[in-house]
Amino acid sequence: MLHSVFPRAHQKYLSLPLLGPITDGFDDWLAASGFTRGSRKLSIHLLPIVDKSLRRRGVDEVAKLNHAVLDDCCMALKKRYPCRAGTVHTLERYLVANSLIVDGRQVAATQPPSLSGEYADHLREVRGGAASTVSSHQRTAQCFFRHLEETGVALRTIRTSDIESYIAKAGTRLSRASLQHEVGALRGFLRFLIMDDRTPAGLDRQIDTPRLYRLEQLPRALSWETVRTLLQSIDRTSPMGLRDYAMFLLIATYGLRASEVVPISLEDIRWRQRILRIHQRKTSSPLELPLTNEVMAALIKHLKRTPPPAPYRRVFLRMRAPMGILKPTAVTEAFQALVRKSGLSIPYQGPHCLRHSYAVHLLKSGTPLKTIGDILGHRTAESTSMYLRLATGDLREVALAVPGRDKRKEGQC
Repeated sequence: MLHSVFPRAHQKYLSLPLLGPITDGFDDWLAASGFTRGSRKLSIHLLPIVDKSLRRRGVDEVAKLNHAVLDDCCMALKKRYPCRAGTVHTLERYLVANSLIVDGRQVAATQPPSLSGEYADHLREVRGGAASTVSSHQRTAQCFFRHLEETGVALRTIRTSDIESYIAKAGTRLSRASLQHEVGALRGFLRFLIMDDRTPAGLDRQIDTPRLYRLEQLPRALSWETVRTLLQSIDRTSPMGLRDYAMFLLIATYGLRASEVVPISLEDIRWRQRILRIHQRKTSSPLELPLTNEVMAALIKHLKRTPPPAPYRRVFLRMRAPMGILKPTAVTEAFQALVRKSGLSIPYQGPHCLRHSYAVHLLKSGTPLKTIGDILGHRTAESTSMYLRLATGDLREVALAVPGRDKRKEGQC
């Protein structure tokens, strides 16, 4: 309630001409979303300025607000309040969550589909692409559109040089492997345009891709001592530290992917049977793993300190407001912050190196290759065999001795 934050001045905010009727509900939503008392005070304290700015733009009731007006208001306030203007976007999320304004995505869905939207429908309905594939290819199509607009080139007049300039530009921000995926998505988009004669035929066959060699890079693995030191460096006195420790312990103990850790829910943990159920994102197949004592203790400490509030059932959630589900990219960001704080020399930028480290640790412990593949969720033994290249100690034992040179024959020559 607003009265608890401003016991004396709450009427000042409730009497605002435009935002007064929703101020109390906005404060309740902030509290439910995990905002601290101090953050709530700062947000409410800016509402009179936001109210005045919106009314200056001709808005006399909340129902007339839209995303364009709120964005314009936020940009104007950034000049005077650069650290607090984000309150406008927070207010926008509250209005959308309570159906006081229409979500921009719903408006876009009712508008005539754009060419990138048509391409997304084609990938989904004709090609049968997964949601992640459709999103990635559509993003490539949109980037290619922006490049054509910047260079003033129409679809009907696309030439090979226009495509080469886009690929050269993309190559400055992408690795060779990522650029190969980008070129593949661009080829698919050009084939879609050629189907209706929107672009000249044959352009999709004139794109060269970076040459990649199979298994050209070694798996990114750390020594097991480094992994244990990294885990022990996590500060487990704070709620976020307990969450991060439980997440990275799961990855290091079972070799999980970040996309497999974030969707773990309370229903996936069978405490009495000591079983953890994993939904493998890559293979779309379930996997059941035994809960170790260390992992169980870490999960219990985390859940006791920060139990998921209703309606959430996921074990790992955002610790900063607004509260919500965790994304795999957030796990990567948490790993990078952990490496910086630990002071360890770790050249890798993501937690996937913990998965590789676990596989190599099992291999060096004498675990059969088939068992390692089953734990990691590999479909074929070929996927697991790449870790054999890191078992250099075992490889030295099977190497044949190099025959020596006959010095007597050398003297006769």
